[in-house]
Amino acid sequence: MVQSSRQRNLFLAFCLVPTFILFAVFTLYPLFNGLYYSFFKWSGASSLAEFVGFENYRRLFSDEIIPSTIWHDYFLVITKVIGIMILSTFFAVALTQMKIKEAPFYRIVFFFPNIMSVVVIGILWMFIYNPSLGLVNSGLELIGLESWTRPWLGSEDWALPSLVLPSVWAGIGLFMLMLMGGISNISKSYYEAAEIDGATEWQQFWKVTLPLIWPQIKISILYIIITTLNGSFIIVQVMTKGGPNNSTHVMGSYLYEQAFVKYNFGYGATIGVMILVLSLVTVLIMQFLMRREKVEY
Repeated sequence: MVQSSRQRNLFLAFCLVPTFILFAVFTLYPLFNGLYYSFFKWSGASSLAEFVGFENYRRLFSDEIIPSTIWHDYFLVITKVIGIMILSTFFAVALTQMKIKEAPFYRIVFFFPNIMSVVVIGILWMFIYNPSLGLVNSGLELIGLESWTRPWLGSEDWALPSLVLPSVWAGIGLFMLMLMGGISNISKSYYEAAEIDGATEWQQFWKVTLPLIWPQIKISILYIIITTLNGSFIIVQVMTKGGPNNSTHVMGSYLYEQAFVKYNFGYGATIGVMILVLSLVTVLIMQFLMRREKVEY
């Protein structure tokens, strides 16, 4: 069907304008509004907001808790990227290359945590880590390792590492499916040629599978980084609320505490600007580090 230029432009506008309006209302407006209020001293509830210029930013650089929140966020980023990518890649290869009959069932099992609310996951793992009735301490006692039992979420040394396991468990399924999609699109002839050349299964993985699913791996890593830096505060709020003694506070949970608990909304907005800047810088650096020529097949 031949369409005039006007009809084409109307069709494009019909498709793009509603999306742009939603993006502007729910993304651009909060972004610039947060940047605006970072220059004010405001409780968030009062009609009066006192302009303080860069005072909130000076406070940000002198706040002793901020460096630890940044470290906690990047600790979760590093451990989640390593844990999720290793396990999701292993399961994706196993379910696509090993011809397991129960593969569809395992896909559902691994993906199930992704359909659960983060709040539900946090509460579930709070019971698992319970010092008296939890599965972790009970299992250690069962195998004779009573000395290893501890109040996992109540220990300053172990509370933050304890958040890694539920975060990794909840993220494996989604990225496993993404990698399985990439592996399924690889032609079997490449594996047959590699096998004829005498390549072992391990060599086939490194020389054939991994390079050809690199786009999916790169997207997965960037997605984990973005969601962790911007969303890890949910699991922190549910399981530890930043404690004990600020040992699990991440940037997002500290923002929440300042803005909605202590009513320092202007300072909370400043922390939000910091999260945005660090997220953008981290993503740009990772894109630079992970750049490589596209492998075609």
